[in-house]
Amino acid sequence: MGFFDAVTKVEPGSFEPTQHFYTKVLNAHIHPLVASFLNMSNPQIEERFCHLHPEVNRETLSKVMGYRPQHLSWSGGDLFCVANGKGQRKVVLVELNSCPSGQKSMPPIEEFREQGGYYELLKGSFLPLLKRRNLPKGQLAVIYDKNPMETSGYASVLADLTGAPVYLVPFPDGGDQARFVNGVLEVSFEGRWIPIRAAFRYVTQKPWNRIPPTTKTLIYNSTLACLAGGRNKAMAAKAYDFLNAELHMDNLAVRVPETIWDISLEEVPMWVERMGGVAVVKNPYSNAGQGVFTITSPEELDAFMNLEHPYKKFIVQALIGNSTWSSRGREMLYHVGTVPNSKLKIYVADLRMMIGAGPNGFFPVAIYARRAKSPLTNQLEKGTTSWDMLGTNLSYKDNEGNWKSDPNRLLLMDRKDFNKLGVGLDDLIEGYLQTILATIAIDKLSQGLVTKNGVFRQRHFQTMNPDANLVKEIVK
Repeated sequence: MGFFDAVTKVEPGSFEPTQHFYTKVLNAHIHPLVASFLNMSNPQIEERFCHLHPEVNRETLSKVMGYRPQHLSWSGGDLFCVANGKGQRKVVLVELNSCPSGQKSMPPIEEFREQGGYYELLKGSFLPLLKRRNLPKGQLAVIYDKNPMETSGYASVLADLTGAPVYLVPFPDGGDQARFVNGVLEVSFEGRWIPIRAAFRYVTQKPWNRIPPTTKTLIYNSTLACLAGGRNKAMAAKAYDFLNAELHMDNLAVRVPETIWDISLEEVPMWVERMGGVAVVKNPYSNAGQGVFTITSPEELDAFMNLEHPYKKFIVQALIGNSTWSSRGREMLYHVGTVPNSKLKIYVADLRMMIGAGPNGFFPVAIYARRAKSPLTNQLEKGTTSWDMLGTNLSYKDNEGNWKSDPNRLLLMDRKDFNKLGVGLDDLIEGYLQTILATIAIDKLSQGLVTKNGVFRQRHFQTMNPDANLVKEIVK
């Protein structure tokens, strides 16, 4: 299935595992420890976490895990296992993504459940939202701008669950096969426009420039959640600060590297110097590894400063490197990395934790890991390309501008790959809770961006996110 295919009508009974999972996943057996974690109930996870962290308010943690989001019901946390200068381990959140990928990389918990996490997310999180009484009349759809392997999987499983056809709709930037009329999504199929009552969204590149923040059609997730932090790193940083202040007395927090937001291009060198000449600079509105620059030398800083930048504001974040070269700041952190291989090489690896939320609160859906291209070195040598050591994202654009993925650096939660990560049960639990907390933070900020009547508060948003170029992109 190609990226720019026409709208497809997906019928029930069309799901084929070979079309919606990587080949290596089809032959993989999930690691017992991961399966054990995924089969734990939230009360079990709560009990384990509070046993290890008696300082945490148990009642608050229970409310956190049972929280029902209004705008962000599905998310993926990108996490690093790190250590501080004393060798104390912890899990930190690098960023949270709305509408994340991951299903095609997740071995089934049980071999007979061939639809895996596609089924779990749709049944547990998406279907309950279809019971809303105020939805317009119409059909169901999956809209996407990349990742046809997963989006077609969602469409097939949704058709099975509802017993009705689902429209699979390419919706790239500038696409003309979908539109909004008075808040209702319509898709073009066989010469006519079909109204949609609810759509599962995997539109990830500037979704706000073609999907309004508020709509009559149920959009899962809404672009409001993207603007509030799901695809906006500047707003996410503020959302985490607000929630951390709220939960301070309960000893719960979103744990992120030190982050400075709303920085102009001219200010970037000053903040990089303040962090010891080692930092990460981010375009707040990009994703899939785009717009992220690791700065470990004057040459890399100069290269960043000389680029053309479409936006006026940036984020500067503490860089997590090796124990001898990480950012100075609030706390120096370094990568735990993978277990040394036969050549004694350690690689940076992240952990993607995908979660959903339903009537009974949050639940884990899929997990996978990605390692960097080059091994982590003890010392930074002149001419080193730090991104090769630190960048873990698998997505890239080919010479024609099409999205591709590099599965060679993918690490599965199976018997073969999982042991390379050096991750334990309590790391998975901590990553799960960090993803939940970040999701709640962004969902709460989303709620403040709309009036009681459901109207987007654009002026308020512009006050919180003073980047005129971004505001101009938001479609009404």
